[in-house]
Amino acid sequence: MDSVPATSLFWAQMFIIFISSVSADQTNITAEAGHNASLPCTSPNSKPVLVLEWIRPDLGSEYVFLYRNEQIDLENQHVMFKNRVDLQDRQMKDGDVSLVLRNVTTDDRGTYECRLVQTERNSRRKTTVIINLDILLPPGEPDEGNNDGSAGLIAGLLVGLLALVIVAAVVCYFTRKKPSCLNQKSNQPPEGPHETQQPLTDQNQPAEQ
Repeated sequence: MDSVPATSLFWAQMFIIFISSVSADQTNITAEAGHNASLPCTSPNSKPVLVLEWIRPDLGSEYVFLYRNEQIDLENQHVMFKNRVDLQDRQMKDGDVSLVLRNVTTDDRGTYECRLVQTERNSRRKTTVIINLDILLPPGEPDEGNNDGSAGLIAGLLVGLLALVIVAAVVCYFTRKKPSCLNQKSNQPPEGPHETQQPLTDQNQPAEQ
């Protein structure tokens, strides 16, 4: 008889700590540089949100936006998002936890994740939404987001071109040097036979006065 209450308590604890997960949805968003971008995210039901995390995995452990303990946590926010992000609706009405990113640049390109935890009856529900954000530049403006790759390519081409010029100059120098020496020798007049100076004799000596 004592085993029945113990079994019931065990299953009750299992239901209390049970956490259900919802598979991640993906959305592609495009925004123009210099404008605001809205990253949509909605909770699957109207239950209270305990924790809301907006992250960008490539930026490490710091958050884009963090809400927990019924308040916004700015201490662990990544520096590039300080004073630039906010909830579209701080009251989170109808489960709207969308994020507004102000004055976007090409540095804001990337994959964002909206993670939220809600309370349900005897359980917690975790939901993840993935947003792929791309930033478009006005016509005629260089794409700063690709400068690193372009600069590396240009530098490599310049180095290769410089090496070819140096090799060509060295080959040309040694190729032209030998013929020039031959030409210099060929242009010299041929040496004739040396005239021997005859010694003075009595016959060709000048007459004495």
